[in-house]
Amino acid sequence: MADKNSLYKRRIIKQLYFSDTLSCSDLSAQTKTSLPLTTKMINELIDEKYIVETGYAPSTGGRRPLMYSLRPDMMYVVAVAMDQLFTRVVIMDMQKKHVSPVEKFELHLARNPEALTVLAGKIGEVIGGSGIAKEKFAGIGIGMPGFVNAKKGVNYSFLDGGENGIAQYIMDKVGVQVFIENDSSLIALAERTFGAARNKKSAMVVNLGWGIGLGLILNGELFRGYNGFAGEFSHIPLFSNNKLCSCGKMGCLETEASLLVVVEKAEEGIRNGRLTMLKDLSSENFDQASRAVINAAEKGDKFAVELLTEAGYHIGRGVAILIHLLNPETIILSGRGSSAGKIWRTPIQQALNEHCIPRLAAGTEIEISALGYNAELIGAAALVMDNYEKEFNKKGHKGEAKHPFLQDR
Repeated sequence: MADKNSLYKRRIIKQLYFSDTLSCSDLSAQTKTSLPLTTKMINELIDEKYIVETGYAPSTGGRRPLMYSLRPDMMYVVAVAMDQLFTRVVIMDMQKKHVSPVEKFELHLARNPEALTVLAGKIGEVIGGSGIAKEKFAGIGIGMPGFVNAKKGVNYSFLDGGENGIAQYIMDKVGVQVFIENDSSLIALAERTFGAARNKKSAMVVNLGWGIGLGLILNGELFRGYNGFAGEFSHIPLFSNNKLCSCGKMGCLETEASLLVVVEKAEEGIRNGRLTMLKDLSSENFDQASRAVINAAEKGDKFAVELLTEAGYHIGRGVAILIHLLNPETIILSGRGSSAGKIWRTPIQQALNEHCIPRLAAGTEIEISALGYNAELIGAAALVMDNYEKEFNKKGHKGEAKHPFLQDR
């Protein structure tokens, strides 16, 4: 019974994390647990100082239910967001608030055998510098580009973790449970749980960044494909341009529409004398250069708007294929590049007008993410809590997991 009680408590904690506040009856329904047992578990969690009463729900005509939420400091997660060039690390509490500054550092993943060692070291530094005991961490969630097999903890594109994989390597170094996932899938998870895809049955979340990633939400669930590799939107072969893509093939969407290409075209235009407020761009600092292009476009710079419009049109051609195949309710533009906001919408819609069957495209909305560049960090934290109950089911009943919740009080 002790193990079952711990499992019920984990279910309650997970639901409160994703919903912020819930009543006892809400928790009973969402955890599929009887109301008396749910009440008992809530009272125990209050006594153990894991959850708190937050007042009564607004009146709907009947008796107002008492609401509950997690104590912010009951537990913490480490969220790690990676792309090919930069990595960000932050500690969050149970109210999704940052309790440490976002540590951002340059970390090139391609052809860098030391990248995993550096990553593990930085994560260890952030945890050590926080002053928070390791037993207080529910886990480390890491989003990264590449072909990621989350179940095996392996990335087949970057970060060689040897026989045991990346997740196990970092866990051995840091001493906290680790979960990894493809960056675009985590952005989709963030949008599904806290963003524009919440309560949507089908949504395509386009990650606008150094590549053009894609997270798929089908039937309300994150769809990863057979091996976890679904969503390689960047590598749809749309062009006969003889441009070599990072995947080794030619003519991929990425070769004409990624932020890297936008920066390269901006540099070329400046060299050729285009009139623009953009100055001194350097492809050696893509982060700063991409932000400069987006900022210039937001200020109405004609050349910068042209660059994003051209990229947006090409993305729209790819989106037209997605609509024909999957008929999604919503297309959400998220990730680093989504800060350009409505500048993307017009060229993407123009491409849909030209390349989509009208009846198919008519029901699909294009939305700009409110989470933006923070989506991957939010998704990384959500990944940990999404696995919170699953980890107990896998090993808690064997007494192997170390988190205090696995020991019934």
